[in-house]
Amino acid sequence: MDRTELADFLRRARTRLAPSDVGLSAGPRRRTPGLRREEVAQLTGMSTDYYTRLEQRRGSHPSRQMLTALARALRLTNVERDHLFHLAGQEPPRPGGSSAHVRPGLLLILDRLHDLPGAVLSDWGQMLAQNTMSVALIGDHVGTNMIRRWFMVPSARALSPPEHHEQHARAHVASLRAVSAARPDDPGPAALVTELRAASHEFEELWESHDVVVRRPSPKRFLHPVVGVLDLDCEVLLSDGHGQQLVVHSAQPGTQTYQRLELLRVIGLQDLTPSS
Repeated sequence: MDRTELADFLRRARTRLAPSDVGLSAGPRRRTPGLRREEVAQLTGMSTDYYTRLEQRRGSHPSRQMLTALARALRLTNVERDHLFHLAGQEPPRPGGSSAHVRPGLLLILDRLHDLPGAVLSDWGQMLAQNTMSVALIGDHVGTNMIRRWFMVPSARALSPPEHHEQHARAHVASLRAVSAARPDDPGPAALVTELRAASHEFEELWESHDVVVRRPSPKRFLHPVVGVLDLDCEVLLSDGHGQQLVVHSAQPGTQTYQRLELLRVIGLQDLTPSS
């Protein structure tokens, strides 16, 4: 690990970004260019103290997960991400397999979606990035595999009407089968299939049906605990050759769902559910 070069690279990458580049408000009295250290820490989910130590050449070896989060927060290109891994003494992600590194272009679009829920997922269900509205709608699930969560966490289905559960389950399994067939040497989807076939009887039955689909735009109904029922349109922007999808939910202006989505934007991440 080259602490000196790593510190310099992180500092330069941080100072070239404006808060608006990553969906943050600049706020008053900002005297230095770029992001503050505490903002980078916030975007990556690490402590400000740990990130500060990295920039001061005092930090311990960051994990691969931490490096991936830094690359995403600092909007690094693939080449810059690989350089970051090398400076930290780690091998970069292998080409050809699934990548958790979201392209800066997708993140730029995501950051501009201030009033619509948007998220970037891998084609096998890994939640790679969310904006504030997405977190307000479904919760913070960055780093979670949403297909695994659907079959392994009972509360994952609470936001969906019971009559839609079978449809969603079939779509998840069929999409995963398509990805597994397209990339048989990718260890991520293969391991997920093995895990779920062993752990979920429902998944195993659906897997044996051998349906194959890809995610397509379709209306979705959410049962939000604060604002109520939301009937949202779903649009999917595919990242060519990168196995990633930008999923955006919206509502028709003038509808009750549109008004409720506006309320959700105002509420943001406040927890307004009544206490027991």
